[in-house]
Amino acid sequence: MENGLLMKMIFLGAPGAGKGTQAEIVSEKYSLPAISTGAIIREAIKNQTEMGKAAKSYTESGALVPDEVVIGIIKERLAMDDCKNGFILDGFPRTVPQAEALDKMGVKIDLVINIDVPDEKIVERMSGRRVCSKCGASYHTKYNPSNKGDVCEKCENELQIRKDDAPEVVLSRLKTYHEQTEPLIEFYSKLGVLETVIGQEEVADTTALTLGVIEAKRQGR
Repeated sequence: MENGLLMKMIFLGAPGAGKGTQAEIVSEKYSLPAISTGAIIREAIKNQTEMGKAAKSYTESGALVPDEVVIGIIKERLAMDDCKNGFILDGFPRTVPQAEALDKMGVKIDLVINIDVPDEKIVERMSGRRVCSKCGASYHTKYNPSNKGDVCEKCENELQIRKDDAPEVVLSRLKTYHEQTEPLIEFYSKLGVLETVIGQEEVADTTALTLGVIEAKRQGR
């Protein structure tokens, strides 16, 4: 764990690009809070809050949750004490109007890291995911298959594909990303705070590139 990094960061990338994993690693290394809107929204859906019910119909079809819902959550979170010295936003902003809303809150972003992975690789990654219907153990048909085929190694219950990982939903989410989120790359590039990291096969290799970008920014290079 390293202290002393005062930086407000955003991680961009298509669903399945690995930005959440990198955000967690960077969060732990530099003691910065990683704020995942996806996690906050999933929690609201699970708890069947009013906001969660509103969000559910959008997430199940692969569409984006409306701005006013997401912006409200983010505003509350950034007002907390642990965000005073910096933070990592994962999954927000997702549209240019959201980025503009962030700017209007007076939040100055120091660094935006865009993790770039081709669509076909993302479809392969996500549609190959399998989850045990009972114990929740995770597998992947290519990268981490169960040695018992279509059943869980641990409890021998059936492995399932989450709705979000079905190929048709993944393609729908990628289409939404390209239409609504990808314009943020140009938005932050014009502000001079964007850096692109090419997502690698191995998480550790992507992490090495990501940390290199952060350290370069930290040292003013």
